[in-house]
Amino acid sequence: MSEYSAPLADINFMLNHVVSLSDISKLPGYEHAEPDMIAQVLDEAAKLAHDVLDPINRSGDEEGATLENGVVTTPKGFKEAYAQYCEGGWNGAPFDPELGGGGLPWSVTMALGEMWNGANLGFSLCTLLNQGSVEAIEAHGTEEQKSTYLEKMISGEWSGTMNLTEPGAGSDVGALKSKAEPAGDGTWRIKGQKIFITYGEHDFGKNIIHLVLARTPGSPAGTKGISLFIVPKFLINEDGSLGQRNDLRCIALEEKLGIHSSPTCVMSYGDNDECVGYMIGAENKGMSVMFTMMNNARLSVGVQGIGVSERAYQHAVAYATERVQGRPAGESRNGAIIGHADVRRNLMTMRALTEASRAICLYDAECLDIARHSEDRDHATERQAMAELLTPISKSFCTDSALTVTSIGVQVHGGMGFIEETGAAQYYRDCRILPIYEGTNGIQALDLVMRKLPMHGGAAFRSLMDEVADTITRATDSNDTRLQSIGQALAVAAQAAADGAIWLTDTMAEDVNDAAAGATPFQDMMGLVVGAHLLGRAALAAEKLLAQGGQNKRFLSAKIDTAFFFATQLLPKAPALLPAVKAGAAPLYAVSEDALIA
Repeated sequence: MSEYSAPLADINFMLNHVVSLSDISKLPGYEHAEPDMIAQVLDEAAKLAHDVLDPINRSGDEEGATLENGVVTTPKGFKEAYAQYCEGGWNGAPFDPELGGGGLPWSVTMALGEMWNGANLGFSLCTLLNQGSVEAIEAHGTEEQKSTYLEKMISGEWSGTMNLTEPGAGSDVGALKSKAEPAGDGTWRIKGQKIFITYGEHDFGKNIIHLVLARTPGSPAGTKGISLFIVPKFLINEDGSLGQRNDLRCIALEEKLGIHSSPTCVMSYGDNDECVGYMIGAENKGMSVMFTMMNNARLSVGVQGIGVSERAYQHAVAYATERVQGRPAGESRNGAIIGHADVRRNLMTMRALTEASRAICLYDAECLDIARHSEDRDHATERQAMAELLTPISKSFCTDSALTVTSIGVQVHGGMGFIEETGAAQYYRDCRILPIYEGTNGIQALDLVMRKLPMHGGAAFRSLMDEVADTITRATDSNDTRLQSIGQALAVAAQAAADGAIWLTDTMAEDVNDAAAGATPFQDMMGLVVGAHLLGRAALAAEKLLAQGGQNKRFLSAKIDTAFFFATQLLPKAPALLPAVKAGAAPLYAVSEDALIA
């Protein structure tokens, strides 16, 4: 088994040359986030990832979480790792320093998240859900709720969860049946069952704060009648100490394909009619509150994809340099498989998809930083719209790429990749959930096409394509033939994306199902275009640094070469998707339902 090593060189490069960390550090509240300081933070995070989280990743997968008499026990070493994680202040990295947080930009927080997930995805799921819970309470909670929960959740003493899914109510959240009855004292009594609740029960902290969707009496049908409730495992006394156990429990752990170390719980609320909940936000507005958490989680899930992709890539490269088999073309003797053209294609595909994913998520997070902290409110509004446009692309491209990358990782190992002993299969198994949860990638595509593409009259999409056009011009004008090729390929792909956007926008007004049928290929196209655009931006920055005598010439040249590979080997798929975008729904329904069943 290879060891995980955080890709600090590329993360720092992306933060400073694709994302502008120096500009972020000029925003109010982020003055401390200067590049040199952030580099030190990343160094320390990399040590925790390598020394603490990575060593228990494989053993955690093999041991798994267990449930006995209502008590969930995480794998050996996980509880201790969580304590170290919290002691280092990592749990509160992006949150208000007045509440014990680190006050770091979200762009830096996403870079940290990549390391945690690359080293140990199963462990990091707990911290991801807590991060979203804090955001929801911070944005929508009363002052009393904020003072009761935030500080302890930020420190990691308590953790948070998100409770949406029920049997028969998965992506169709509006079908949920959990109920909330008023108790007459401002509290509510929650009754129902939830499934797929990540870290719904565990042994990390002293309390678990569940955010639970439920219906109040007489509420409208569908999502318009859903409210959100804070439901703590242990009730909180007036002095802030823990009181009696609330009427909720984990009744089962799901048996999963991967992420075995993460307890995915079936939670039961109100078996004895005494489960106390506290409404957060307005009645029947639970989905809008929950979406604060969901949008945070969707970007973070994209980051999970980057982490696992990077880990699988490192694992495959290590194997390919050691495994001797066959004679590479033109060689007279057997050599390591890294010399074979097809293996090299595999490794370069893994590398290029991972670096493109990293660039997309960091850029998305930079937009959020500007939106939340810029004093130029017009600029902040424009960046918020850009972040909203990029979020479904971030989530879908990075998680779909993770499936591709981890599958290729198994392929590089050959038959041994299918054997658990090598460890390659775990990355593939672990990341298979990523395109599914926090809104399947098909739902992301509908969100992109139906909501994000037309918002503000299409202004965000036009702004993004203007940025792409700038990259095309700068790359095409370069003296480097690799950059010229990037510009030329990106121009063809960008034109296809623009054509697809126009067709979808026009078609939505005529036949929404035709537009829906083109949503996924359009989303796939946009992931490739945005990835190529940002890798092109990275290549242009590398070219400039090389001209200035940049010291790490091998790294900088590799940045250009990786962007060149992406543009010439992967990006051509983008314009090829245009016919699928514009085909309408007819090909999807040409085979009747009866014939499908037969």
